[in-house]
Amino acid sequence: MKKVITASAFAILGIVALSSCTKDYTCECRIAGSVSGTTTITDTKSNAKDSCDDGDITIFGISQDCEIL
Repeated sequence: MKKVITASAFAILGIVALSSCTKDYTCECRIAGSVSGTTTITDTKSNAKDSCDDGDITIFGISQDCEIL
């Protein structure tokens, strides 16, 4: 019985350690150094970064750069 409890405890600890935490991240976009907009993204850090980077565009030589704060 003691082995089952120990194995279960390690399994639960492993699941908790490997699960991703979602948080609120602020995505700020700038054009020529001026803030053009901000958005709050609730997701994991890597997914929030990918979503924020989707806002990077260049039109007629003017670039918008979006970054997680």
